[in-house]
Amino acid sequence: MQSNSNTAPLSFLEKIGYGIGDMASNFYMGFFNIFLLYYYVDVWGISPSGAATMFLVTKIIDAISDPTMGIIADRTNTRWGKYRPYLLWMAIPYAFLGYLLFLGPDFSQFGKLVYAYVSYSLIMLAYTAINVPYSALLAVISPVSEERTKATQFRFVFASLGTLIVGALAKPLVDFFGGGNEVLGFRLTICLFAALSMLLFFFTFACTKERIKPEKHSTGIKEDMSVLIKNSSWVVLAISSILIVVGLVARISSTAFYTKYNMQYGDEKLLWWMDPTTLIITCGFAGQLFGALITPSLLKVSDKRKLMIGMNLIFAVSIFATYFVPTDQFLLTLLLYTLGIFAFGVIITLLFSMYTDCAEYGEWMSGHNSAGLTVSASMFSLKFGSAVGSAIPGYILAWYGFVKDNSQTDEVLGGISIMWNVAPAFFFLMAALLMFFYKLDGNTMSKVEKEMLIRRGEINPQ
Repeated sequence: MQSNSNTAPLSFLEKIGYGIGDMASNFYMGFFNIFLLYYYVDVWGISPSGAATMFLVTKIIDAISDPTMGIIADRTNTRWGKYRPYLLWMAIPYAFLGYLLFLGPDFSQFGKLVYAYVSYSLIMLAYTAINVPYSALLAVISPVSEERTKATQFRFVFASLGTLIVGALAKPLVDFFGGGNEVLGFRLTICLFAALSMLLFFFTFACTKERIKPEKHSTGIKEDMSVLIKNSSWVVLAISSILIVVGLVARISSTAFYTKYNMQYGDEKLLWWMDPTTLIITCGFAGQLFGALITPSLLKVSDKRKLMIGMNLIFAVSIFATYFVPTDQFLLTLLLYTLGIFAFGVIITLLFSMYTDCAEYGEWMSGHNSAGLTVSASMFSLKFGSAVGSAIPGYILAWYGFVKDNSQTDEVLGGISIMWNVAPAFFFLMAALLMFFYKLDGNTMSKVEKEMLIRRGEINPQ
């Protein structure tokens, strides 16, 4: 069979350029997932239940904005393509609104809560406006599934590097910039990450190209949604994504509380510039990076579905096991935490590759490209999962009577242990079970890819 230049392998620079975009995203989402609940409750002084409720209530906006952004992006037509322009248009608002989230004005308790609702909602809207198109770009960057999988690997290598940088440097930067004033420290630290995020999105825009040119979108929203719902593997993947992110964020957003109150660690340096909390977070994200790097090798011996099931089970077991580790066993706690986040590195790399498989399968079924709408579920799962994952620890803290900076009772310490060592594991177990119903195996996708290449005229059948 013959091929044209669109089916040629992606250049190394383009794969880096695409991957850099998720580093930009994770400078924010990683920062929020690790520190936002801690910032709201233990630094800025919002009540745990107030912060938890805010995380959940604001997701009503996302339930509308995420699919809406997917629909808008699918119908965008510019000289730069459908999805790339949003990287250019939204980078500056995205940076500015991230800064506002950690501005930390000295309001009353009610005023702080109102400010949190408004600023958090705005940054999540900006995240949607730039990340739904960014994720959809993967579906049109190449017509070849193998090339999209390679781009996905670069994406999550850089995503892991982004969270690794946040985990290793954020808390030391807060201490450095704040000089004892944590509110100021968080404000200046997010300023740095906001500027870097903006520049990295510009770089992604400059280095990438949309090779698949879908016909002008002529179907209605109702028809697009109908095709999506009929794609049962997409439904399974969307629900699994939410469960996975809830479990992850419930785990990592509880870490600062567990190390501070249960393990009784402060700001003393344990390795180089890192205190114990920073070291645990950093080693975890180093594990995530390794997981993303070895995913292609793992796929040579297992298909995506089986690998997803296995890695979710590994993460769940690592969390349950930590519950039985004494709080003075730092090294064993560190190893189990890192093992779990390593499994997540494999999971998240597979997850977004599977979303683009669902997008291509949907186009194969319907004849219409709706990649933006299809991957908008991935954005909603990240944001909704992050909100629920942060809310669960917040409600647990409130239930057990947590009081900021106090010497905590045994009951409160038990609640913190449950929110770090037990609750997150259930979500990974449920995700593992759900993935048994995912149907897009390797043989199915090989058939779909070949037929789609013929339809688009990328290859000539023999």
